[in-house]
Amino acid sequence: MATEGQQHPIKIYFLIWLLLFVFSFFSYLVDYLDLQGNLRWFLIVVFMLLKAGFIVAIFMHMKWERFALIFGILTPPLALVVLMFLMAIESDYAWSTRVVYMGEEVAKKPQPPAHHKKAEEGKDH
Repeated sequence: MATEGQQHPIKIYFLIWLLLFVFSFFSYLVDYLDLQGNLRWFLIVVFMLLKAGFIVAIFMHMKWERFALIFGILTPPLALVVLMFLMAIESDYAWSTRVVYMGEEVAKKPQPPAHHKKAEEGKDH
């Protein structure tokens, strides 16, 4: 005798689908309003993580899995996010030590190639 699988109400799928549209609307609104700087990237990442979280929890049925399976699947990506965050914190220190020990200027002004200088000198005469 075959056992039947668990049936989830279709209403929850439609509600999450609608919620994903709302999050996508706000995500596009961030671009439409042309926000700049850290606020823009913070909002983009927040909406991205919210959408991904709902997709994984509901449409990939992670909400109804055992905690051990959830923990085993979500721990590696969370560890990577923590490590990336730590690297981002250290990036300014790494850049400043590179400048100190290698003698590189912080903001070099790019120089045009030599053949552009000769072409511009020829136009002036």
